[in-house]
Formats: sequence, structure tokens, C-alpha cells
Amino acid sequence: MAETFRQYKQRILSYTGGRKPLPMLRAAPRRLESLLRGRSRKQLARRPAPGKWSVAEILAHLSEVEIVLGWRFRMMLSQNGSPIQAFDQDLWAKGGQYAHCEVRHSLALFRAVREANLRLLESLSAKQWKHYGMHSERGRESIADTADLLAGHDVNHRLQIENILKK
Repeated sequence: MAETFRQYKQRILSYTGGRKPLPMLRAAPRRLESLLRGRSRKQLARRPAPGKWSVAEILAHLSEVEIVLGWRFRMMLSQNGSPIQAFDQDLWAKGGQYAHCEVRHSLALFRAVREANLRLLESLSAKQWKHYGMHSERGRESIADTADLLAGHDVNHRLQIENILKK
């Protein structure tokens, strides 16, 4: 049975343990780099099971999610209450040919866009953190909510990568 949007949100937020998102977001690129260090292309391209993403595909996903959420942050800041369109990550993976993405390129993109997003988030006033958008599946989400979800999303995928690389 597939997760509901509410279950997904609860699971992702559980990974943060109530910690503040900015330190978690700042640490994510380094943590990913340390996990990937010394790994072969074959290890990073191996799918753990049919229909499951490889480490390389997860990294491509993380880099594109960073772009999407950077856009969402900026839309919420410029147009409080703006619509937030959901996307199907599996269709993006297929269309973006994640299975053929170079890990080093995905990681470089993730790091660069994350740094830009962190500069933006660190500059926000308390009032701006409350700016929100209307997510097409989950409803009203503020910039603060979105940052929390992003931090949990990072942890979720880091744990997946750790499990894949253990095998």
C-alpha cells in the first residue's frame, strides 16, 4: 500500500528529530561526499532491487529536488500564497535519465544549488520564514515547513545510500 501524503510528511519529518533544518542542510553535501569517497562507478550504479534507485540515481534526484525547492522558496518569497506544483519523481528520473547521470556531476550540482539556497534561507527575516505556498497535494506549506521537509528528505536518502553501500 502506498503512503498517503500525510504519512509521507510524517515519516520525512521524523528523520529530523525536531532539529533545526539549516545545520542539517549545511552538513548534507559533506556527509554525502564522505559516503561516496572511494566507491567505484559500478557500486554507485548498482540498483539494490528491481525498481529501486541506485546511489547514482538518488544523487541525481537530490540535485534536481534542490533546484525545485530553490524555485519554491523564491516563489513563496515573491508571491506569498503562490501555487506549488507537485511532481512525479519517477517520471523525472525517467525523463532526466538518472540512471546515466555521473555522480560527480550530480553532487557538484547539489552542492552549488544547496549553497545558493542556504545563502537565501540564512538571510530571511522571521516574517519571511512564514511565507507560504499552496502545495497541490499537501496544502499550505511555509518556507519553514519546506526547509524542515528538505532536511528530512536529505536524511531519508542518505539512509538509503548507506543501506545500498552496505551490501
